[in-house]
Amino acid sequence: MKAETSKSPASAKSELPLKRQWDDQLESELEAVLAGFDAASMEIESPRTRAEDRKHVPKSARGQEAAPGMRQGKVIAVRGKSVFVDLGAKSEGVVPIEQFQENLPSPGDMIDVNVDKFDTDEGLLLLSLKGAAVEASWENLRKGLVVEARVTKTNKGGLDVEVDGIRGFLPIGQIDVSRVEDAAVYVNQKFKVIVTEANQRERNLVVSRREVIEQERAEQREKTWAALEEGQTRHGVVRSVKDYGAFVDLGGVDGLLHVAEMSWSRISDPSGLLKVGQEVDVKILKIDRQTKKLSLGLKQLTPSPWDLVEQKYDRGMILNGKVTRLMDFGAFVELETGVEGLIHISELSPNRVRRVSDIVKPEQEVEVRILKIEPAAKKISLSLRPLPVVTVEEEDEEEEESPAAPKPERKVPLKGGLGDKDPLFQRPPK
Repeated sequence: MKAETSKSPASAKSELPLKRQWDDQLESELEAVLAGFDAASMEIESPRTRAEDRKHVPKSARGQEAAPGMRQGKVIAVRGKSVFVDLGAKSEGVVPIEQFQENLPSPGDMIDVNVDKFDTDEGLLLLSLKGAAVEASWENLRKGLVVEARVTKTNKGGLDVEVDGIRGFLPIGQIDVSRVEDAAVYVNQKFKVIVTEANQRERNLVVSRREVIEQERAEQREKTWAALEEGQTRHGVVRSVKDYGAFVDLGGVDGLLHVAEMSWSRISDPSGLLKVGQEVDVKILKIDRQTKKLSLGLKQLTPSPWDLVEQKYDRGMILNGKVTRLMDFGAFVELETGVEGLIHISELSPNRVRRVSDIVKPEQEVEVRILKIEPAAKKISLSLRPLPVVTVEEEDEEEEESPAAPKPERKVPLKGGLGDKDPLFQRPPK
C-alpha cells in the first residue's frame, strides 16, 4: 500500500490558482461580515462558475474585458507574486510582481496597465505594467506590444532578433534614436522592443527599440525639466558627438556641451575627448525653457588655471611656450594647459612684419617675454622681440646728450646799476 504524501498548508495554498486564492480570501472576509446570515436560502453564482461559463463565450462577445490595450486600474491587493488590479465594470486582472521592480504599489494606487489577454481558467485578465516586456507568442503578438528581444546576428538592413523563440527583424534605423554606425556591437544583447508588425501567417515579426527609448524619454522629460536649475551638476550620457560639441542626455532632455566648454585647453576634435555612450558629469550653464535648450559645461567642474596666473607670472618674465594658432593680427602662444597669451604682430620682430607666418608657425616652440597680464580679462600680452642691448659708450653718450638742468629762478634783484635812471643810459637833450 502506497504511503500518502502529506502537504503543508502553505505549499497547498501556493498550488491553488490565483483566482481561487483571491476568491477564498474574499469569502473569508464576507463570512466575517455576514455572520449569522443564512446564505443557503439564496442562490449565488460563484466567480469560479462565471469563469467556467466564459470559456464558451466568443472573444468578440466578452466585451470590454477582452479588448487589448492600455487601461488604468486600481490596485486591490498584493498577494504572493501577483498584484491584483480592479479595472472597473467587474473586470479584475493580475500583474506579475517582478514587473514593478523596486516600486511596489499599495492597495488603492492607480496604475497604467496593458491588457494582454483573458485567462478563462483563472477568470482573470492577464495584465502587464506599462512599458514592461510580456511573454510573447503568435497568439498575443500585435502592434504596440512591448516584448524582450535578444539579438542573434546582424544582416544587411539591421539585426536579427529572437522574441521568446520567435524570429524577428530590427531595422538599423530603429535600433536607437541616434544614428548607429556599427550594429555588430548589439549582438547577444537583450533589450525591450515594441512590435511594429506581426503577421502570423507569413511568420513576419518587425520590432523597434527606438520607439521604446522615445516613449521612456518622453515620460522622463517632463520630470527632468521640472528639476533642472542653472548651476546644477548632473550625470548624463553622451548621445552624439559633432565638430562643434556633443549632445548629452540628462534623463530625457538633451543639452549641448560646446567644444569651448569641454576643457580649459583648446580642443580641435571633440571625438578625441568624448565617445557616444560615455557617462559624464556636466554643469548646467544656461537654461532656455521657451526653446527647450540647455547649455552645458565640463571644464567648469575643475579649477581654472587663470585663477593662479597672477601668482605664477610677472611682467618681464621670460618663458617658453608653443604657438597654437595664427591670426592676421598676431600669434597665440600656450604657456601652460588652458593659459594662452598673444604676441601682437608688432612684437614679433624688430623689423616690419607683413605676414605672421613669416616669423612663426603653429606648434613651434618659442621664447617669449611677458609685457602685460590681465587676469580678469584672461589676457596676457607677449613679445618675441629681443630686449635692446645698451653698451657703456651708449650710456656715456646718453649722459652727454642729456639737456642741462634748468637754473632756479632768481629771487634777489641784481645789484650794480640804476637802470634807466643811470645818466649813462639817458638820451642827450636835443
